[in-house]
Amino acid sequence: MRKTMSNTAKRITPEYEIVEDNETIRYLEHGYPSDLIRWHAHDDYELHFIVATSGKVFIGDYIGNYSPGQLILTGPRLPHNWICQNEQEDVQLRDMVIRFHHESFSNGMKIIPELAEILPMLARAKSGIEFFDLDHEFLKEIFQQVRDSSGLSRLILSLPLLQKLAKSRSYRLLSTVQIDLKSSETLQRKINTVVDYVSKNYSQDITLSGVASLICMSDSHFSRFFKKATGNRFIEFVNRVRISRACSLLIETDQQIATICFQVGFNNVANFNRRFHELKGVTPRDFRTQSNIHIEGAMPLS
Repeated sequence: MRKTMSNTAKRITPEYEIVEDNETIRYLEHGYPSDLIRWHAHDDYELHFIVATSGKVFIGDYIGNYSPGQLILTGPRLPHNWICQNEQEDVQLRDMVIRFHHESFSNGMKIIPELAEILPMLARAKSGIEFFDLDHEFLKEIFQQVRDSSGLSRLILSLPLLQKLAKSRSYRLLSTVQIDLKSSETLQRKINTVVDYVSKNYSQDITLSGVASLICMSDSHFSRFFKKATGNRFIEFVNRVRISRACSLLIETDQQIATICFQVGFNNVANFNRRFHELKGVTPRDFRTQSNIHIEGAMPLS
């Protein structure tokens, strides 16, 4: 199945996706803007290959940067979204996606035992997996071949890629909590409102009360709701967004650490250093040093 979205499509509120299709391997793609760009979850595995735009990626409770060439596998009911950091021009093709569901492989394994090779990867995908060290042109060619095929041909083309990823040791797990977001459309709309607000206003003063009022909840109700839906306390989520942006600035600019601290929304350098170390395991200064060494190719970034 191939979906082509209009470049002028407006972004809509999220919904829990139900895919009604008997194909083992399905395909979709979209550009930017698109009504597929939203905080959402579904019962399928999705292998996302980003071919255009850059910004923030949200996978469960993970928040990081994305750019062209990124390859991420998301598991069933793990909420995810890719949000452009800055205003982007219309893009015809931004994301190429291969979709499949668990039963196809767990049931198929009873007849074709070799399919068991990918089951450990599927278990890891509950946290979201980002893969590295894969040739971007190779990936784009494979995704195009899957897109342009159907039926048994599509399955035959997809299996070698899934096998290659299952054997790869160059990956990282993303979400620390395996979130199962299967709630009503109304509740998912509320989460989307909060995520969008924090993503756009992380440099400003953000209070739990202020955000709770945006979605017409009491402070206590919002705290419980947000923790259940995202795996984070609200303040932890805000800190993750801010630290993620700080990492980008530490790598991409030579601004002083104190300047970056205030630019991403912290009002105390000591607190910024403490939160940064909690999330990254190093101080901002050490993170910048290691990043510079990594870029120069002298040693891997820890």
